[in-house]
Amino acid sequence: MSSIIVVFPKIEDAKSIKNLLVRHGFTVAGVCSTGAQALTYVDALSSGIIVCGYRFADMLYSDLKECLPKGFEMMLLASQRVQMECRGSDVMYVTMPLKVHDLIDTMNMMEQTLTRRRKKSRLKPKERPPEEQAIIDKAKQVLMERNNMTEDEAHRYIQKTSMDSGNSMVETAEMVLSIMQI
Repeated sequence: MSSIIVVFPKIEDAKSIKNLLVRHGFTVAGVCSTGAQALTYVDALSSGIIVCGYRFADMLYSDLKECLPKGFEMMLLASQRVQMECRGSDVMYVTMPLKVHDLIDTMNMMEQTLTRRRKKSRLKPKERPPEEQAIIDKAKQVLMERNNMTEDEAHRYIQKTSMDSGNSMVETAEMVLSIMQI
């Protein structure tokens, strides 16, 4: 479940929204009244949802949105008029006066979107640092030259040897280089 930060200029309003969310099963990581406080909470989290009003003592919602790192979404609770002025930004809107089911439904939708994004990023293959990739490429090149392997065969050999020995591909490539260079 994503962490939620509630930001409203009046702390009482923020606490009311927090209580409403908690009653419906959401986890609220923080409640605050300024954008700076919200950013302090954000620094401690990797992803989440900011539920906020239009204006705080130190900034507007748009300023806060610009400061959010990747992995954070924003839900703006504002009047219809304010929403019309703000259209086009990457923000979800819930119209004030607040209808509880609108807030909860929108929160559920945002939660599902963040969960899907997290799963998708976990499934994406991790990029190797360039220096590690260079070691693997060099070992493949040596295998290709000395053993007349294709690049795919050399890659599969390093990969299989790595799996069989319980070492990483980089460690296996380093072993291949040390053995073949002697």
